[in-house]
Amino acid sequence: MIAAAFLIALGVYLAGGLAFAIPFVFTGVKRIDPHAAHGSWGFRLLIIPGTMVFWPLLLRRWIKGVPAPPEECNAHRHLAASGSRREDAHSKTRDGQSALASVAAKEKS
Repeated sequence: MIAAAFLIALGVYLAGGLAFAIPFVFTGVKRIDPHAAHGSWGFRLLIIPGTMVFWPLLLRRWIKGVPAPPEECNAHRHLAASGSRREDAHSKTRDGQSALASVAAKEKS
């Protein structure tokens, strides 16, 4: 009973995804990714399964009119954007030890 309900829900979700994918591969992909605007028909056929799975996310981006893929947001990009550099693990501490050696010494004691 639960498995049947799950499969029905999955079928409805994928049917909605297919209904979304058809207009999306013709017009929507051009709006959210400028590189995909020049994609061939083979490319468009290849993205249909992924579009069917991720259709809620793509629909949100299409409605918002986001013109390009989002930029990754992580600690490395924040550090590069700030222009500052942290000391790496091989830098010297005040007493001349490397940071790795001082951590190893603390673990031994």
